[in-house]
Amino acid sequence: MKVTAIGTGYVGLVTGACLAEMGNHVMCLDVNPDKIAVLNAGEIPIHEPGLLEVVRRNVAAGRLQFTTDVDQAVQHGTILFIGVGTPPDEDGSADLQYVLAAARSIGQRMTDYKVIVDKSTVPVGTADKVRAAIAEELARRGADVAYAVVSNPEFLKEGAAVEDFMRPDRIIVGSDDEQATLMMRALYAPFNRNNDRLMVMDVRSAEFTKYAANAMLATRISFMNELALLAEKLGADIELVRRGIGSDPRIGYQFLYAGAGYGGSCFPKDVKALVRTGHENGQDLLVLAAVEAANERQKRVLSDKVTARFGQDLAGRHFALWGLAFKPNTDDMREAPSLVIIDELLRRGATLSAYDPVASQEAQRLLAGRQGIVFVDRAEAALPGADALLIVTEWKEFRTPDFDTIKAQLKNPLIFDGRNLYEPALMKGLGIEYHGIGRAAAV
Repeated sequence: MKVTAIGTGYVGLVTGACLAEMGNHVMCLDVNPDKIAVLNAGEIPIHEPGLLEVVRRNVAAGRLQFTTDVDQAVQHGTILFIGVGTPPDEDGSADLQYVLAAARSIGQRMTDYKVIVDKSTVPVGTADKVRAAIAEELARRGADVAYAVVSNPEFLKEGAAVEDFMRPDRIIVGSDDEQATLMMRALYAPFNRNNDRLMVMDVRSAEFTKYAANAMLATRISFMNELALLAEKLGADIELVRRGIGSDPRIGYQFLYAGAGYGGSCFPKDVKALVRTGHENGQDLLVLAAVEAANERQKRVLSDKVTARFGQDLAGRHFALWGLAFKPNTDDMREAPSLVIIDELLRRGATLSAYDPVASQEAQRLLAGRQGIVFVDRAEAALPGADALLIVTEWKEFRTPDFDTIKAQLKNPLIFDGRNLYEPALMKGLGIEYHGIGRAAAV
């Protein structure tokens, strides 16, 4: 099939590359010439494991190409995916200007039947706005061209996006057009050979499903983070509690890890947008408002532990920080807890040496001009002379470090672990003072 993917970020690029992998002819469009230049040079503008190989393989096979030519992209695809950004507006609502601009561009150029697919995370009712924007452009041209608008939300985890797309646990299609539904079934048929994971529903339910899913996962994280704070006061161990409740099949273990708070491009934005949608419709979402507030507080827990140990004035103190990205296997720094922690420690006069396997360049861009922080290219290089080590992102290489080196390099054998990577009893046995999140002190 001929497919166009509008936008070459996580959603658009992964969608286009993976559909090309299944034999479709895909054209990826972006208005940013720098992104297209990077892609045409055989590189990708984001860090996503496995994606570069898929892109290169399908470019070489002639099934995947990249362009800034809107006319060419609209004419190419019978199915056109809109995968552009929907950043939060000042009031927390999703900003649809890029989605609607893409819709208008399609309406200005289409000459035959198109299926326009909302792949971006968008509020309920967006498909109606996309449909109206296309209709307005067709009317302005005096053109009578049939089209359908479909909702097909993505459920991709950064760091595992290719695997998630190729082996989905569900494929949600919101459609009220029979021909469009049949085309979407045909497009996704290669992903359903062993088990039909495609669910067809009305458009609004499909749009709502994406927000509901992310809001539920964010709720589980904030719930465990709140319990972790209470566990510390009660002398309980949140890891033992997690195992105890996770063994209940009605609860399960996923997204029950206490830590330094969630970040990224999805959970913070989508929780805000859903809260705002509720407000606009006269329905206050009290649980989600608390989820958001709890997460903002949680991002400060690690720096609060530092000041509780060293005092409010950190002038003259130097800390090593491991992990900058909001999660492992990505260079995404959007809403990363590390940014809040870094800001708080620098504000109190501390200096920092920071390391991340892939996100250092993005962090340097975001923190350009900030005094007091240096970025190093090895985890061990952050340690010399530091008063303590802070762990913010759970990269695999941090799970079993050389603790003798850590002790020898740090000024104090002290770790603040924002991801509960280590066992308190082991740390005590090694002579390391250890502060986790909701972990009972070893006795």
